[in-house]
Amino acid sequence: MIPWSDEQFLAVWLDGRNFATQDGHSSAAPEMTIRAAFIDQNNRLSGEGVLDSRVCDCCQTSAARTLNGAIVVYRDRSETEIRDISLVRFQNGQWSQPRPVFEDGWEINGCPVNGPSLAAVENHVAIAWFSEAQKTPRVKVTFSNDEGESFGQPITVDDGHPIGRVDAVILPDGTALVSWVEKIEAEAEIRVRRILQTGSKSPSQTVAKTSLSRASGFPQMAYSDGRIYFAWTESGQPSTIRTAICKVQEN
Repeated sequence: MIPWSDEQFLAVWLDGRNFATQDGHSSAAPEMTIRAAFIDQNNRLSGEGVLDSRVCDCCQTSAARTLNGAIVVYRDRSETEIRDISLVRFQNGQWSQPRPVFEDGWEINGCPVNGPSLAAVENHVAIAWFSEAQKTPRVKVTFSNDEGESFGQPITVDDGHPIGRVDAVILPDGTALVSWVEKIEAEAEIRVRRILQTGSKSPSQTVAKTSLSRASGFPQMAYSDGRIYFAWTESGQPSTIRTAICKVQEN
């Protein structure tokens, strides 16, 4: 969900209604779809519609406002089980047709539970994602300066052994801060790195130790007033939510 006006917000969600018929039985050709709608303060929906009629079943989505509209990114699913990252744009009151952010060509016969992250400030956009195309795990980021109309070549973010779970924010100087989970032998670390649109990147920094298990969830970041706020799940019995704050240094 993202704010749209004083009266509305935009909601985007994975929708499984095609998995069941009206009598509750399994559909002959179930497909997960991604849908969107504007919801006002009186719970009225408007502009509800399907953005893509066949997407990956459970990879999280990401959405953000741009200067003149909005962008939604998600893991797509082709008829041949290529599950690359796609986007749709909301411009001039209309949703665009889906198109790939970049054609990695990752063929996988199941959901990797590893969705993309989108950050936008006015016309500047950054998209980070995980791919294991050609059996090579990678975290990548790409930039746009025209609200997602076009993108530069992807820049590799990770340190060689990523398992994904990405997040991204755009800083005031136009650089992107990307976080991900990096495998370290039998354990893992939450790492973060600053990326310039030129392809230059800072050394990675470790935010915290974490677990390889799915119970450790997806670390999150937020930028506000010169600081980055981190939040992540520390798995265990019981599990715990941890947070950290880091002051951003100007380039």
